[in-house]
This record gives sequence, structure tokens and C-alpha cells, in this order.
Amino acid sequence: MLARQLWCVGISEIYLDGSFVDDKDHPNDIDGYFVCRLDELASGELEARLNELDPNRSWTWAPESRWPYRAYGKLQLPMWHLYRVELYPHVGQFSGIVDEYGYELEFPSAFRRARDGRRRGVVRVIPEE
Repeated sequence: MLARQLWCVGISEIYLDGSFVDDKDHPNDIDGYFVCRLDELASGELEARLNELDPNRSWTWAPESRWPYRAYGKLQLPMWHLYRVELYPHVGQFSGIVDEYGYELEFPSAFRRARDGRRRGVVRVIPEE
């Protein structure tokens, strides 16, 4: 559903990871990022267009929009509560995640590392035709 919404607004590069792509018996969620233009993101245009398509208006990354899930202490985005998916816009910015040398990583690099530092793959979502 969320990928279709991204495709509808012209986003074609969507990448997923998380426990969904690991070898786990019970994956918890799907994490991912999508490549977009800085001007559309910064202006709020992208978020507004996506929320027009989403009946739950779950597209936001505002820190104040997060709230905890009962079983976890981590504050989650509305889209996680609704769909168990967190998709972040990537415009070339750093992710807040650092490598073993202390260098901050952009989303493409951060999403290709497990929490213990091991390399991992990501899945690219190909637009429907």
C-alpha cells in the first residue's frame, strides 16, 4: 500500500530491510527508505501529496508525531503503528547511524548494516507496471 502511494507521486527508488529481510522466524516490521528530491521534502509538498493518498494520513517524520507501542520503549511513527512499516525519505542526508570507525552513514550505507555491524542486503521494490 505505502509503496503504491510512493509510486503514485513519482517515487520509484524504494529499498527495504529490517527483520523482514533477515532470516527470522517471526519478523517484527519492515524498515526502508526511498529516494526523493530535497525541495519536495523540505517544502512539505511530498508529505502532503502522500497523505492525500493515505486514508490514515500516516506520512510524517515529525518527532512529536511518535508515540510508544505498549511492548516497546521506542517511540514509533504513525505508519509503524498502522502498518508496521517505517519508510524514510533519503535526499543525501546522514542517517544518525555510525560505522565502527565513528563515521555517520547515509541511509543506503546504514540500511546495509546489521546492528552488530555485519553487512546485510536490502530489497529494492520495483514499481508495478
